[in-house]
Amino acid sequence: MLRIRTGARDGLRWGLFGFVAAFLTLTNDATQAAPYADIVVDANSGAILHATNPDARRHPASLTKIMTLYLLFEQLEAGKLKLDSALKVSSEAAGQAPTKLGLKPGSTLVVEDAIKGMVTRSANDAAVVVAEAIAGSESDFAKLMTRKAQALGMTGTVYKNASGLPDDDQVTTARDQSVLGRAIQERFPRHYKYFSIRSFTF
Repeated sequence: MLRIRTGARDGLRWGLFGFVAAFLTLTNDATQAAPYADIVVDANSGAILHATNPDARRHPASLTKIMTLYLLFEQLEAGKLKLDSALKVSSEAAGQAPTKLGLKPGSTLVVEDAIKGMVTRSANDAAVVVAEAIAGSESDFAKLMTRKAQALGMTGTVYKNASGLPDDDQVTTARDQSVLGRAIQERFPRHYKYFSIRSFTF
């Protein structure tokens, strides 16, 4: 039994969009000119209170999992998956680079543990399990992610995987991430509570 506990800055525990203002910082290679991009948004109105390079493309890293969770929450709302649905763990999912839950090929992961694993641990193996369950493969899931991003108005975002592991072609902007943050809060209030979780027993 593994007890996972993270600090407020680890995993995806960024309940920032629960506050009046939301702040996001994306960084790129330190040698790049103006490497930082940030944005402060009123979570209620969407008004931009501050921004630095908000449309500069950056690699999203683990923020990628916010979209993975968005699509998972859609499946839950549509009744296609349940919180206790058991998802199969493939060799591909189990073989993901850390951080991860240490899932074994052929085992199963219930949806709610996948959510908690991504939120508290930023678990890459859990993200791929979810991707394969929804779309059959991670690459096809990434296409769904990109299409959803476009539908939400995230015009500077392209996804290539479900976890945020390095891929030169996977990019986003601070502005786009603020759009996604507000969208996931507004559309899935029942599931948004997961972003406040500090730990879980697995």
